[in-house]
Amino acid sequence: MILHKVKVYPSKIHLPKKKQLAWKIAEIASDNAKLDKGAVEMVINRIIDNASVAIASLNRGPVISSREMALRHSRKNGATLFGVNSKLKFDCEWAAWSNGTAVRELDFHDTFLAADYSHPGDNIPPLLSVAQQNKKSGFDLLRGIITAYEVQVNLVKGICLHKHKVDHVAHLGPSVAAGIGAMLRLNTEKIFQAVQQALHTTISTRQSRKGEISSWKAYAPAHAGKLAIEAVDRTMRGEGAPSPIYEGEDSVIARILDGKKALYRVPLPKKGESKKAILETYTKEYSAEYQSQALIDLAKKLKKKIKNLNLIKKIDIYTSHHTHYVIGTGANDPQKMDPNASRETLDHSIMYIFAVALEDGSWHHVKSYTKSRAKRKSTIKIWKSIITHEDKSWTKKYHDPDPKKKSFGAKVIITLKNGKKIIEKQDKADAHPYGSRPFKRKNYINKFLSLTEGILDKKESDRFIKTAQNLKKLKSGQLYRLNIEVKKSKIKRNLKKGIF
Repeated sequence: MILHKVKVYPSKIHLPKKKQLAWKIAEIASDNAKLDKGAVEMVINRIIDNASVAIASLNRGPVISSREMALRHSRKNGATLFGVNSKLKFDCEWAAWSNGTAVRELDFHDTFLAADYSHPGDNIPPLLSVAQQNKKSGFDLLRGIITAYEVQVNLVKGICLHKHKVDHVAHLGPSVAAGIGAMLRLNTEKIFQAVQQALHTTISTRQSRKGEISSWKAYAPAHAGKLAIEAVDRTMRGEGAPSPIYEGEDSVIARILDGKKALYRVPLPKKGESKKAILETYTKEYSAEYQSQALIDLAKKLKKKIKNLNLIKKIDIYTSHHTHYVIGTGANDPQKMDPNASRETLDHSIMYIFAVALEDGSWHHVKSYTKSRAKRKSTIKIWKSIITHEDKSWTKKYHDPDPKKKSFGAKVIITLKNGKKIIEKQDKADAHPYGSRPFKRKNYINKFLSLTEGILDKKESDRFIKTAQNLKKLKSGQLYRLNIEVKKSKIKRNLKKGIF
């Protein structure tokens, strides 16, 4: 790996493109590095993971709306839509829009956390749709996805967006563009321009994840993927981009991030070095913000120690800066303590999540978020007793560069009415790669079977699992087999009139 220094240059100083971060990203996207076997197997896991959460969300409002929009953009040799007959094809950018929304809706797929946040699995829908439309092979898709993960993970390691209240999709646009470029085997120049265009068009604020969180949280990554596809299309036609997009005098860094005196360090593999960043990422066992995963496990264990939850006086959670200020009381969002809040808000409230997991000793992607569940008096009582605190030792562990030491956990102190304190801590979610029971292929398959039960028939379920695991052998034009068909009678519609 090479650690690249990224800073702002005034316009009077010409920065050669080969010294620009976007060019260095394009270089590794256009190289012909050997695919790492472990990375290949993890891509298959994540394709299964994405499909499971996408099918589970097919009849949720945002997904229905996104699908209706995509259905208006049919194309003879296009891409498939989750749930829809695979013989029907649609423009790849609209397929990416709909499928990306389905993948993101439940907040239940993979994650990577470092200087910033990310859900690298968001790269898969746009890459798959472009691959289908362009009749690429399974190997081509693997090359693209592994590249996209590499770019996004390393941008997340090196450049913090949330500090400036910029949404994390600003790292997704460039990674999708790089992944598509790698998959289509575009030259470095075209990928360079596409990465810059994709970044320029995908800057948005974190209001989508603040206050009254709306359905746009699910749409945002899909929108970034769609914009990245369009950016690649333009550059393939010979168009350029704002440049230098990272280092320029009025660039993203200069005007939106740390400013003209900024200095970032972004790691990237050497040209020709196998890309393994996907192996540093982790999926979710529970449908909730990743920083709550270890705390759900912890709550389930604490339930066994406290026979009578009515004896709880207060709960203090000592955790990292990110957890405290994003999903804890440090966010200062009254909505995070409101029983009438949206599902999108509740899955970003560690106070709500911990209270429900402590009461139920379990977590469910639907039942744990129902209005009746959120309004239960006993839950509200525990919920309101919870305060989070930043502990610098947890913040340090959160940012540890060693994946084995990196921690997203917390220490919990439960004070009972009689003054007794129950103290427990957990560094990592049980399902984390370095947790007590890391997710393996069988866990991904079980997650798929669990989330699609009652939606898919066994024949289609078995077919998809077999196809996904055979990805390396899928030939040109066969990637439509990664689509999943659901009986038409089980697909809800939104017949409200729109523009399309």
